[in-house]
Amino acid sequence: MSYYDPKDLRKFKDITQWSEALGHKFFDYYNAVFQEGALTPREKSLIALAVAHTEMCPYCIDAYTEDGLKRGITKDEMMEAVHVGAAIKSGASLVHSVMMMNKVNKLDA
Repeated sequence: MSYYDPKDLRKFKDITQWSEALGHKFFDYYNAVFQEGALTPREKSLIALAVAHTEMCPYCIDAYTEDGLKRGITKDEMMEAVHVGAAIKSGASLVHSVMMMNKVNKLDA
């Protein structure tokens, strides 16, 4: 048995049960974000898929893989987006090594 139950994704809508006002505010915002704007819903779905991987959210990966396929996103586009996310995530980790290097240099001085 997996810690993450794929059936739980369908329960996402139920987050309003324990905090109705905040749950509805979240869904109003969430739904507004994915409306057509400067970016198409297809582009937003691809971004969401990449972010889902960097955040390591199996529910989001599941949802935006399916959504992306429905929007005509290809397997190649999906994998490339995941690699972009991974590159940014690893770069963000590595750029923080400058802080470590600065500290070492300061302590060695």
